[in-house]
Amino acid sequence: MGKTIVFANQKGGVGKTTSAVNVAAAIGFKGKRVLLVDLDPQGNTSSGVGINKKNMKLSTYDVLIGRCSAESCIVETEYKNLSIMPSNISLAGAEFDLTKPEIEDRYHRLKNALTLIKDNYDYIFIDCPPSLGILTINALTASDGVIVPMQCEFYSLEGLSQLMLSIKTCKRLYNPKLELLGILITMYNGRLNLSMQVMDELKKYYAGKLFKSTILRNVRLSEAPSYGMPIIYYDKHCKGAEAYLAVADEILERI
Repeated sequence: MGKTIVFANQKGGVGKTTSAVNVAAAIGFKGKRVLLVDLDPQGNTSSGVGINKKNMKLSTYDVLIGRCSAESCIVETEYKNLSIMPSNISLAGAEFDLTKPEIEDRYHRLKNALTLIKDNYDYIFIDCPPSLGILTINALTASDGVIVPMQCEFYSLEGLSQLMLSIKTCKRLYNPKLELLGILITMYNGRLNLSMQVMDELKKYYAGKLFKSTILRNVRLSEAPSYGMPIIYYDKHCKGAEAYLAVADEILERI
């Protein structure tokens, strides 16, 4: 049975979607069967692997409200061993629909759907919206581990403690097996004093959970999504591709 890993951070603009897309593509490139679940109504994960959101027939919204099975929603991408459960703006309605009184399993919808297809993949990666709402709780409930992408900034450090509290609460209430897999530093600039100070704080409190690889600011990494391509297919030899391949190796070692 495959392992399910969620990329979560309630703060936007921290490289969460970029990390989900590129880690999933890198692990698929290494020969593992990978499913990428887009659980963000913005649908950037879907467009990041070349899915045209306008032509989408079924999405994660349809899966969550029980309109279709996870299997019928999944689309194979053109990239090696990589499939996706795509998303578009309709998913925003799930935040309302799943709170209706008649919905009893509102926090287990995604878990129940993925359980039926989990044996088909080695890894399932979930990209969440930048919030701690019902969609993110569904993702945490369905997952074995959490990867937290974050920048070396004060607000990101401040928000990390809140996210850790949310993970502990979800573990206690809905998913006892949930664990923090690691903290991934993105958009890192080692020349800034603030970056080094935040990194020192992280090493002090989360030394065993920090990924050894950090994602540096990289122009090619910023360009790749506009072409609907993961970085290892857009420019395999750039620093961004090398960094995400290294992160993929670490994930394979940790699980």
